[in-house]
Amino acid sequence: MDTTGTLDEALQRLHVSGPERFGRLTNHAPMAVEALAANGQAAAVHRWLDLYSSRLEEFPAGVAPVTDADWASALGDPRRAADWIGYFGRELAERPWRDVLALWWPRLLPGMYGGSTHPVIRVGHAVRTLLAGEGTGPRLTELAHGLGYWAARHRPVTGLTPVTGADSAAAALDAVPPLADRRGGFPDRLARVGRLPVWAAAVTDPADAHHRLTELVRAATHRYATHGHGDATMLVHTATAPNAVLRVLPALPQALWAPSLQAAWTASAAVTAMYAPDAPVAYVPPGPVTPEEVLEQALAHGDEHVIKLTDTALDVGDERALAAALRAVQLSEPLR
Repeated sequence: MDTTGTLDEALQRLHVSGPERFGRLTNHAPMAVEALAANGQAAAVHRWLDLYSSRLEEFPAGVAPVTDADWASALGDPRRAADWIGYFGRELAERPWRDVLALWWPRLLPGMYGGSTHPVIRVGHAVRTLLAGEGTGPRLTELAHGLGYWAARHRPVTGLTPVTGADSAAAALDAVPPLADRRGGFPDRLARVGRLPVWAAAVTDPADAHHRLTELVRAATHRYATHGHGDATMLVHTATAPNAVLRVLPALPQALWAPSLQAAWTASAAVTAMYAPDAPVAYVPPGPVTPEEVLEQALAHGDEHVIKLTDTALDVGDERALAAALRAVQLSEPLR
């Protein structure tokens, strides 16, 4: 992890910005700078942030403070993002961050599909920094922003019909029926997801849940190498959303691990249904390339989703994961 203070500087710089722009597009900068710092690229953080800064908007105005008495009525209201961030800021100033997370994780987990799964991904990056070192002010504030964004964009998925699945995560992802109607953006497509394969539904043991979630992250990352062309940006989330959940597990009570697995599976499978291509391309091995070289290519490219998928690919750490990161470099528009 970054020991130079650069990440804290970058987070302070970002916390005057809102979690979105144009009322719908996510601010990816906190996640990307954390990924760079976590992978030894702290020296590049401010340079990358300078390039991305034109995509930032001012912090939004509040409506009314969220309280313990009325929080349920504010859940899922994107107009209340500032109110929710303020609420979590107060909570984290008064209570240990793990206690706040343990209380709110099961409340927020059913709605992890709002904001194109970006809120839970932002929380995953924030928790990784807290698990790796001291809970500095900027890192706790970042957790408040992530949880607040999640609460504001909270959106459950209901009415799903289970269909025949498979034993492995890879086979279950292959069994996901694609949407017949793929018009519109993420919210429109999400509303049409009605059938998903059953996978790992009977898991209750925390260790098994951790193992299965690790398997899912690996399978989704590998799949991007051959299916990412369905949508170079959105299919990144089939891997990064469950990886965010995986990163949070060590900070949670183990009783929450199995439900976290099921929510992560639903997210990965739903995004697969929404954006999968009609047919895969052949797998192309990455050749003699090191993880460090792949990260350097992702940084030179600059796209925030490329950086975040590469971060997950480095967690997986095998050849197919590196190939997926390089495929994202090929498919995505570079940051300019």
